Amino acid sequence: MDGLALSHGPGICRRGRIERDEQVIAVLAPMSGSAGIWGPSCISSAQVAISEVNEGNGAAGSKLVPYFLDSDNGNVEALEREIAGLIEEDAISAVVGMSVSSVRQRLNKIVSGRIPYIYTPQYEGNEHAPNVFTIGETAADQLEPAIRHMTKHLKVRNWALIGNDYVWPRSSHAVARKRIAEAGGAVVFDGYVPFGLKNAEWLVERIAATRPDIVLVSLIGQDAVEFNRAFGAMDMDRRMFRLSTVIEENVLLATGDENTRRLFVASAYFSELKTERNEAFKERYRASHKTVPPVLNALGQSLYEGVHFYAAMKAGAAKQWRPAPVRYQSARAGTYCSNERKDVPIYLSRADGHRFSILGELA
Repeated sequence: MDGLALSHGPGICRRGRIERDEQVIAVLAPMSGSAGIWGPSCISSAQVAISEVNEGNGAAGSKLVPYFLDSDNGNVEALEREIAGLIEEDAISAVVGMSVSSVRQRLNKIVSGRIPYIYTPQYEGNEHAPNVFTIGETAADQLEPAIRHMTKHLKVRNWALIGNDYVWPRSSHAVARKRIAEAGGAVVFDGYVPFGLKNAEWLVERIAATRPDIVLVSLIGQDAVEFNRAFGAMDMDRRMFRLSTVIEENVLLATGDENTRRLFVASAYFSELKTERNEAFKERYRASHKTVPPVLNALGQSLYEGVHFYAAMKAGAAKQWRPAPVRYQSARAGTYCSNERKDVPIYLSRADGHRFSILGELA
């Protein structure tokens, strides 16, 4: 795809972009650290969306040009400096980003409402910063129906909650605790670990000692891989279930099919979705690569949505940055109503080896 190579280096000549009637957007994707496992699919999905927008009318008639930046939590200080410089130079028209929420919160202070910031993945909710658009589903969207379903159908009562130590897991677990209590259950463990989990056996042992029926896993990327490998190797899947809202196809593949038994995931997107929209998206995604493409997943698809969301906003709202609802091209038929409400289906899937079997839509 011409013009869609990974960008590096300081600044962009904004004057040249204006002369060619182009809009540069900073596209944030994790390329290192615990979340780096999602980077290739995020970049590839964004490239497909940019190509589609440019083959049409562009963003309000202007061609989109991506400037890819590493959004890993360990790179956040360099990212802050880069984004601040680009905005000061009037070099970018928007930020479209996939990152953990702690990175978003820091960038909110840098962007400070001066340009649109489209944050694409699922998140904890309650984002009210100016000109920030969170288009992913919230923790409540996923956890409320999932906890009801697991309680009713699997007869689980005692829950262990484990996540990385930052805002999204802590906020998600606050939602989970309320819903578990409403369902008549109890939380017997609620713990958090820094990014970069290694030798997770000790953590699995601590959780097992509390005798839960089910573990809510809110660990990111490679940390989820390490935990689930240890969980399976220690045969804990024979004693308890696992539920997650962030484990996706890359983590499943890296975990190994012998370690994914009795693992369930609630999400608004799986690559296995048999819908006309998703089949068309997957065909374009595969066609964009000469060799085997990165594994598709919810986090990558979210950047595909984010680029199309920005183009739809530009086409429908001109300079008014609070349109609602916004309907945009996606692989899951999502509609943005506000930062707190999106019309998206939530599906429950069970891990079957290296693949997900979609059990149905949660109500």
